[in-house]
This record gives sequence, structure tokens and C-alpha cells, in this order.
Amino acid sequence: MVITGATSGIGLAAAIELAGRGDEVVLVGRHPARLTAAADQVRDASGIRPAEFRADFAVLDDVRRLATQLRAAYDRIDVLANNAGAVSPRPVTTVDGFELTMQANHLAPFLLSSLLRDRVDRMVTTASGAHRWGALDPDDLSAALRDYHVMRAYGSSKQANVLFAAEAARRWPGVVTVSYHPGAVRTRFANESRLVAWGMKYAWFMRSPAKGAETLVWLAHQAPGGLTNGGYYADRELRRPRPHAADPQLAARLWRASERAVGLP
Repeated sequence: MVITGATSGIGLAAAIELAGRGDEVVLVGRHPARLTAAADQVRDASGIRPAEFRADFAVLDDVRRLATQLRAAYDRIDVLANNAGAVSPRPVTTVDGFELTMQANHLAPFLLSSLLRDRVDRMVTTASGAHRWGALDPDDLSAALRDYHVMRAYGSSKQANVLFAAEAARRWPGVVTVSYHPGAVRTRFANESRLVAWGMKYAWFMRSPAKGAETLVWLAHQAPGGLTNGGYYADRELRRPRPHAADPQLAARLWRASERAVGLP
């Protein structure tokens, strides 16, 4: 099982739980030191040190290199957990020319999934209930740069996650593809913002990373017949996303725009 964003939070908690169950986990992270530390924690919990791969999802060439490395290392990937994510407190343009939050949360995992799809049996994408705040325009995936609002940019990227899973199920019927909402989880996520960091630390309703990872772990282990392909889940139950994240025409437009953006034929 390949887990992106595995150096902390939900990704690390899921890796520890899955490795403890006897699964072979593969960690993908951005920072080498954090990646090594995460692998140490998984080893301490399971007795087996996981493989490590470094990639920065703000750089699409890193994603392409990661896909090449994973293809060389594994003939088959049972589960690809698209868990890496970001949210920027201010507008940032990546080296590829896209708004950072949209690239890290949607375009990079879209590219990785596309490059690995013939090797993968199941894809689980970490979305969010924040998709309700999304205002996605497939014709302008970097629209947030012109009038930046943090939660609208983040919500649009999470809307894209839900639409991706649904459209992947239609286009790649041989791959079980789902998305899920982990709840509001106390992690390092968006800790560049003092306000967000304070809320992460003190808000009473925040979940632990282990609690947030429960649905990911459950989706990874459910029998295929027990899941709705393309479905959106929360707390291990199938849920109905907001209408703007359940529009098949919008999903198809997003897919074509994403292919163009990342240079897929």
C-alpha cells in the first residue's frame, strides 16, 4: 500500500495501523528527515521498516519521477492512498504555473494516479467536507490566484478530489476508486497560519490523526463488493457530497482540463 503525505497526521497514523495489521506499506513524503522519522515510527510499531520515496507535489516533475520509481519497484500496488495535501495561507504559484493548493491536492495526485493506474487495484483519496466551499472552474484551475481566499481555494481542491474519484470510477472501472472525509483532524496541516495552528491545538472538536485515519484504513481493507465505486465516504459510511461535487458533467470537464494541465494525452 502506497501512502502519500505519510510523514505526519492521517498518513502516518494510517501507515502505523496498516503495518501493524501486517500490510506492506510504502511511505511517500516531501521532507527527507521527516520521511526517515516516519519510517522509524512505522518500524517501531510493526517490526518492519517500510520503503521510503521522496516527492514534492508542488513540482510535477517530482510526481513523474515518483511514478517511474514506483513502477520499477512494484509490479502491483494493492492500494494507492492519495493523502498528501496542502493549503497555503496566501496565493502561491508553483514552478509548473498553478495555484499551489490545487496542484498539491488535485493535479499532482491526478497525475500520479494516471501514471500508475494499470498497476493499482484501489485508489483512496483524502477529500474533505470542505468541498462544500468549493467554487471549481475547470477552465481556470488557478482562478484562486486572482482573488485569494484560503478556504475557497482549499474547498475547490477538495471538490476536485470528490469529482476525480467519481469520474475515475466511470473511466477506469477496473480500479476501485473512492474518496472520503476524515473529519477535522489535529495535524501539522496549514501550521504556517498562526490562527489555524492555534485552532488545531485547542479546538475541542478536533480529532486525533488516528481517528481521522480510521475511514482510510477501513476503505483500504473493505472487500470490493462492499464499496460503491466512485463513492464519497465519511465515518465508514457512504455519504452524498454537495451537488456541485456530484455533477458528472463537471467531473468530465475537470478530467479533461486536468489531463491538459499535467500534459497527459
